[in-house]
Amino acid sequence: MRRQPNPEQRRLDLCDAAIQLLADDGAKGVSHLKIDRKSGVPDGTTSFYFRTRSALLQAVGERVSELDLEELQAATGAGSAATGRRPKTGASGLATLVIRSATGDGLVRTKARNELALLASRDPALEAARKRYDERFFSLIRDAVMRLAESDSDAALVDEQAYVVMMFISGVLLAFASGDRTIRTAKQLDLIIGGIVAGVGGKS
Repeated sequence: MRRQPNPEQRRLDLCDAAIQLLADDGAKGVSHLKIDRKSGVPDGTTSFYFRTRSALLQAVGERVSELDLEELQAATGAGSAATGRRPKTGASGLATLVIRSATGDGLVRTKARNELALLASRDPALEAARKRYDERFFSLIRDAVMRLAESDSDAALVDEQAYVVMMFISGVLLAFASGDRTIRTAKQLDLIIGGIVAGVGGKS
């Protein structure tokens, strides 16, 4: 008897194929049929799981966010507050994760993320998903900034530092997507992030 595919896994596989297509060909290169062909499944499979293009793109956006946040949580040591200790590797983990976004699967996701950001400006559902991701991303960046500062700072100041760091990282990722590798190592990026935090904090 032929084994039926797991519906949830099939959805993930289709989203992963769409991420690759977004990275390779941009938004215009993504369609239900092209995802079917990329995934090697019967024509109509993607349409069965995602009835509309909007539903498909929203699922793809959520998949990118899920993968990003899993890696970011692991890299920054999120959730360590329960131990009462702040991992010293937090900031370096953040920088390492960003650098990984310049090659391999990380670069594929970086390019797909930029395409989704442009599409979100015209799709309210996709924009709402993007905002949820930004809020969670900001929270984890904020946690990393607090560990980097190694002191208890004013909450408003930490928010400002985290926002500037997040915007800087977004710019770095955009540069990676366009082939700019001016920043090549996690150590180099760590120094820049540390400088940003100190500068916004008014330290000399």
